[in-house]
Amino acid sequence: MALDISGKIVQKMNKTEGISKAGKPWSKQEFVIETFDTYPRKVCLSVMNDKVNELERYNVGDTINASLNIESREYNGRWYTDVRAWKLNSAQAASGGNTSQNGPSETFQGGSDPGFSNDATSDDLPF
Repeated sequence: MALDISGKIVQKMNKTEGISKAGKPWSKQEFVIETFDTYPRKVCLSVMNDKVNELERYNVGDTINASLNIESREYNGRWYTDVRAWKLNSAQAASGGNTSQNGPSETFQGGSDPGFSNDATSDDLPF
C-alpha cells in the first residue's frame, strides 16, 4: 500500500543503529509530522538506511511531502504497524514554490453552472 502525506515536522527522534542477523549494518530514525487537515493529525513515520541521511536535510518546522508504505506484522500474538517513508520531498519544491496548504483554490459563482439558478420560483422541491 503506497500513500502520500504532507505536513510539518514537529519532532525528530534519535537514530537507531544495529547489525542484522545477516551481518549487514542498518539504521532507522523516526519522526513526527503534523498534517494541515481541518483537524490536524500527528503521524509518526520512520525511515531506514540511506533515507536516514536524507531526513537529516530537514529540520523541525520544515514542511515536507512523504511517500510511505503502511505494513502490519504479528509477533507473539500482537500486531505491530510500521509507517515507513520511502521518499521525502520539500513541500515548497514539490508545489513549485506555492506554500498554500489549503488545497486548490476554487471560487463558486452562482449561475456559472447551467443547472444552477438563484431564482426561488424555479425550485422544484416539494417544501
